[in-house]
Amino acid sequence: MGRMTSRRRVFRVVDGELTMRPDTLSAEEPLEIRVAGKALTITMRTPGSDFDLAAGFLVGEGIVHQGADVAGIRYCAGASRASGDGSNTYNIVDVVLRAGVPLPDPSMERNFYTTSSCGLCGKASLDAVRTTLRWPVTADPLAVGPQVLATLPDALRTAQKVFDRTGGLHAAGLFDAGGQLLCVREDVGRHNAVDKVVGWAAREGRLPLTGTMLMVSGRASFELVQKAAMAGIPLLSAVSAPSSLAVELAEEVGLTLVGFLRGTSMNVYTRADRLGLHDPLQLVER
Repeated sequence: MGRMTSRRRVFRVVDGELTMRPDTLSAEEPLEIRVAGKALTITMRTPGSDFDLAAGFLVGEGIVHQGADVAGIRYCAGASRASGDGSNTYNIVDVVLRAGVPLPDPSMERNFYTTSSCGLCGKASLDAVRTTLRWPVTADPLAVGPQVLATLPDALRTAQKVFDRTGGLHAAGLFDAGGQLLCVREDVGRHNAVDKVVGWAAREGRLPLTGTMLMVSGRASFELVQKAAMAGIPLLSAVSAPSSLAVELAEEVGLTLVGFLRGTSMNVYTRADRLGLHDPLQLVER
């Protein structure tokens, strides 16, 4: 697994009995994303798929709209303070945009410090969705039955290779309308996992992601709805609850939002018509 995990000796107590054993931990390190040599954001992430993460982040913020907008991504030298030997930490990437693609507005920089537990938030990101949505999902023809959706959590969990060793990573999986897994990425942050999936799609020339579904571990936040919409994904499902702002944004952009997807049970918050569900007048609330 490389730098995605690390090993540490821990005390383990079971029924009062004390033992010492090695434990595998999910790695967490900072990644600085630069555009044309200028720092744009620092995010705490699990190392791995860093170029996908950088590309996906730029798509989510409306800086680029497709893989062709990126001319190249490379690691920059970053001296390790811990070792002091000048070795590359591989914690800095620089994105070169294609000629003619505007550089990020300098005013964006102050909004972009993120942690693994909470991604970007605030007015700047909300405005980005409402003003730079390149791939509208309202008219996306995706049609999927609830029985297909019910298979996604297990498919995502089965594909989480690092989680099996650490128990400490979120995952995002991209599926086609038939429930076939197209891409999965893991990270200590849900938002990073989604960026890695979107970045993979961008670099593979797959944007917009018409007719696909995004499945995430944990809850569905406003930011995840934003990232899905910016990539042209018409359906986002999560194993836990959405936030009120996530539901509002999903409704506004025409994205289907599903929460509490566990087995054959789920809550459909917006655009239930894509699941073949309608709201008959005689339906009784309970």
